[in-house]
Amino acid sequence: MGTTQLDTVPEPKYWHLKTVLSDALDSEFAVGEVLPNERELAARFGVARATLRQALEQLELEGRLQRRRGVGTTVAPPRMGVAVGDRAHSWGDADDADDAAWQPVDSTETEPPAAVARLLDVPPGTLVHTVRRSRVSHGQPIAAELLYVPSDSVPGLTAIDTPQGAPRARAVLRELRRVALEGREQSVELGSARADDAKQLDRLPGAPVLLVTTRYTAAGHTVAVAVATYRADTCRLTFGDGADVELLAG
Repeated sequence: MGTTQLDTVPEPKYWHLKTVLSDALDSEFAVGEVLPNERELAARFGVARATLRQALEQLELEGRLQRRRGVGTTVAPPRMGVAVGDRAHSWGDADDADDAAWQPVDSTETEPPAAVARLLDVPPGTLVHTVRRSRVSHGQPIAAELLYVPSDSVPGLTAIDTPQGAPRARAVLRELRRVALEGREQSVELGSARADDAKQLDRLPGAPVLLVTTRYTAAGHTVAVAVATYRADTCRLTFGDGADVELLAG
């Protein structure tokens, strides 16, 4: 990558630098290759490190780069298509072994965030079943989910032997499968990975993520709310079982 003069460029320096870096990623680097450190790149392009960081952050947001723990900044592989339609976002068979299926991790009783409590229409301070699930594709973690379930949505749960961890999560999911769903509503927004989600997704805290919130309804009220955190650097979300609508992160 050669030095580029940016002072006469009318657009923001970091944006033009992003374009130059993107071209270099296509022509000079292989997928998985580690980029030179920030000091070397900044000197090579004649820009301040702050400008370089802006360009690198934008490229990470667009899925061109990945920041990997203990490795550095590497060239990302092409985004994979990840379905978030009815089959993918149902609780389905808790023992589903299909690639990219949600897998239960644990379940506890916690107070949901205020925004989730409003969707569930439960008073502040109410404890609900909180199921943590993970989603892996081709050996790579792609999403982490918190599924919030009020007690009255799974009334049979108290009669079931429910230990802690994954067995308890499977018990909650098993009871949910008894509910005849009427519909679901989904919203998607760009966010930053919290520390616990970042650890589960093998990302750094603050890495760009896509937050998919799903509200499930039955008998005229909300029976569960799922908040799924997808890696924005590797995922291309597809909606509907026909996968006829796609949302590209970045």
